[in-house]
Amino acid sequence: MDTWVLAAKSITQHISPTDLVTRGGLDVIALLILVGWLYRRRPSAPAMPLVLVALNTGLFAAMSTISAGKFPAGVGFGLFGILSLVRLRSAAFTLRDVAYTFVALVVALCTGLPQRDTWLVVALDAVVLVAVLLVDDPRGYRPPTRTVRLTLDRIYDDPALIAGDVAFRFGRAPLSLVVDEVDYVRETTRVSARYPVPADEAGTAGGEGATGGEGADGQDGSDGRDSGGRERAGAV
Repeated sequence: MDTWVLAAKSITQHISPTDLVTRGGLDVIALLILVGWLYRRRPSAPAMPLVLVALNTGLFAAMSTISAGKFPAGVGFGLFGILSLVRLRSAAFTLRDVAYTFVALVVALCTGLPQRDTWLVVALDAVVLVAVLLVDDPRGYRPPTRTVRLTLDRIYDDPALIAGDVAFRFGRAPLSLVVDEVDYVRETTRVSARYPVPADEAGTAGGEGATGGEGADGQDGSDGRDSGGRERAGAV
């Protein structure tokens, strides 16, 4: 009990309510610009705003508490150890989501340290937000796509015939097609075909395995496919 009392006294001696409110206000403003405007300029995963806000506010509270009192160095290492447990699976989140997560953490670190010049905090937040504004151009947005991996039960003499066969089996031509493996023993050909995500799924594609063109291939988990997202196409 005495330990908690001493810790509380130490925090109140090293932290100013005015400084805490100022830094908290700057963090909220930066978070509103980052999540409320920059991130929402193009379609994305519906759950990502909650993730960004939770990580930012949690790290801000932890940094304000740790830096305000006399805590051992092990507490700081433990904080970064906890942050290392946060993982964003590429199947659910795109590289753009990971970048915005990193920016949200940087903003919390900039505003979470007490007794810093306000102009310095504002300048650092502005530099980060302006960089995101300039680099993440919504005009470069490409509609989300889904990659389907298929195992075809034949060998093709001409690679140009593969796209036509895949289009015949699926009923529509793929946007792109890559040959992954040709097995002359089993006489099979494994390919990866990229298809556009249907309009009714595009709103939630960012959190359900489709990609928005950042380079991570989503897996289709519908019926007829195994847990790895592969489909075996039989003879027609």
